[in-house]
Amino acid sequence: METVIITGGTGLVGTALTQLLLERGYKVIILSRRPEAGSNKAVTYAHWNVDTQTIDKEAVQQADYIVHLAGANVGEKRWTAARKEEIAGSRTKSSELIFTALQSTPNKVRKVISASATGYYGEYKDHAFTETDPPYTDFLATTTLAWEQSISKVTSLNKKLVIFRTGIILSRDGGALKEFYKPLRFGFATILGSGEQYVPWIHIHDIVRLYFNAIVNDKLEGVYNAVSPNPVNNRELVLSMARIAKGRSFMTTYVPAFALKMAMGEMSVEVLKSVQASSAKIQQTGFLFSYPTINEAMEQLFSR
Repeated sequence: METVIITGGTGLVGTALTQLLLERGYKVIILSRRPEAGSNKAVTYAHWNVDTQTIDKEAVQQADYIVHLAGANVGEKRWTAARKEEIAGSRTKSSELIFTALQSTPNKVRKVISASATGYYGEYKDHAFTETDPPYTDFLATTTLAWEQSISKVTSLNKKLVIFRTGIILSRDGGALKEFYKPLRFGFATILGSGEQYVPWIHIHDIVRLYFNAIVNDKLEGVYNAVSPNPVNNRELVLSMARIAKGRSFMTTYVPAFALKMAMGEMSVEVLKSVQASSAKIQQTGFLFSYPTINEAMEQLFSR
């Protein structure tokens, strides 16, 4: 039985990936600051603390793979200086801890698979970003670059590395879709800004399958955009959700850009930024998306 360590294992992707791995016969170890709080008997919880740079060495010795999902939620709180430091540090310091643990502890880890984000890219109307495009220069881009650089050090230890630059994950269990849906409960399909800004998205089922594919496919290595092959703008995403979830019983409303900036501060930049990212590289490896279009994704999410 092969063993997978997951950091951020109680989050949206970590929870779904854990379930898939257990179904496929893997042993899962979730790293936690409070492992005693773990209540799932099918999963082992082991201690780590990013602040003190400590980790359960026995867990590291058991692992065949490490899936690195840890990082403070970007959209959870307003971006104060302290919050921005927390967002960046939670990613780079956790990556450094993984590197140090692999460097200092005898282990059999073959591959590290790390989250990243399409926030790496800038904004161009008629360009779908590929993995070779340079990073942008705003807060999220510089944070994402530092995140990738910090985890990339594991390759110097003769470990394979896969990085998934992930778009907005669509799931009924959390993330951005839950926020998009809130006004719809009262009959309002709420479009942000002009609604013309492209949203790089992926269904929760497909992002989990990508992580699993990175484990089972030994040839998979490097950076990949983890996004649907069919990007849509904010208006198309919201209206697709509204039509499928509510039929005709909704009203379309707009939240102007200035209102978003007042309410969200600097974070509004990411809500209003238009980003298209190409999925061609991962598709060329043979990966087939289960939900390649927004309507297929929304049908699965809201027609249950």
